[in-house]
Order: sequence, then C-alpha cells, then structure tokens
Amino acid sequence: MTFEPDGKDWTWVTRQRCPACGFDPATVRREDVADRIAASITGWNTVLARADVRVRPDDHTWSALEYACHVRDVGSVMTERLDEMLRTQPVCFDDWDQDAAAVEADYGSQSPDAVSSQLTAAVAGFAEMYRLVREDDWSREGLRGDGTVFTVETFAMYVLHELEHHRTDVGLPARE
Repeated sequence: MTFEPDGKDWTWVTRQRCPACGFDPATVRREDVADRIAASITGWNTVLARADVRVRPDDHTWSALEYACHVRDVGSVMTERLDEMLRTQPVCFDDWDQDAAAVEADYGSQSPDAVSSQLTAAVAGFAEMYRLVREDDWSREGLRGDGTVFTVETFAMYVLHELEHHRTDVGLPARE
C-alpha cells in the first residue's frame, strides 16, 4: 500500500485551534509545557501492543506503529533543535522530510517493543530539555528551511500539537 505524504504547512497551529484534535495554542502556558510533553507518551505502550499495530487503515493513513516511530523521531529531532536554539543564535535548521524518514527507516517493519522504549526516552528527553528553558530563553529563535521563524515558545506549541495530535490518530485522547 502506497502512502500519500502530507503536504500541509502545519505552522498555523501556533496561532489557532486545531479542529481535528482540539489543540488550542492559547491554552499553552510556559510552566506547563514540559509536563504536557511528558504526558503525551501515556498510552503509547498499549497502542504498540495491539495485534493490528502494523495495519494501515487506508492509503492515506499510517499504521499505529508508523505513527509511533514518527512521534519517537519528532522527540529526537525536536530535542536537537531546541538545544540548538538554546545554545546558538541565530540558528537555521536543516530540512527534515518526515515522509522520507519514514521510508528510509522502514517504520512499518520496526519492533513495536523497541519503538515503545525509544519513543518514551525520546519524548521524555524533549520534556526535560523544556524544563531547562529559562525565562529569558522563550524568545530565542530558530529558522526552518522554508523561512518559518519559531521562537522557543512557538516551537513548544508546534511540537506539542504534533505530539498531542498524533495521539488522536491512533485512538488515544489528545491529552491525558
């Protein structure tokens, strides 16, 4: 089954509510970011234990395993980017093609048990990185290859949406 890549620019979620998952950037408080990131991994181990974890429901949707691999990689990639923003100014991010990453790493054939522990570690590490953000760091910037500028604060909103939104893609509630 061939997967059709998502070509949307999801940066709008830093400014307005997502109608699909309910994420609202106006509700994101700096003091809650790390806890919300950490809570986003709750339930993934149950999802990865499902008998149908490798099954894609249709040509437009990843399997639960593929979503889990993506969330794991989001945790790792975004931890590196946040670290760069906290250490260096200005910083420009290398492009990350998440669809190409899924194909190259063959997400659908990975071990669900291994992915579960890797996802937990990656997202927990990202949460811990946000615990290190000082008050004067929230306005530090990172520039994506497409010209989008994130601050540490809008970056938190963007990635938090990603983590919470993908929970709904696999049947979990957006937030714990």
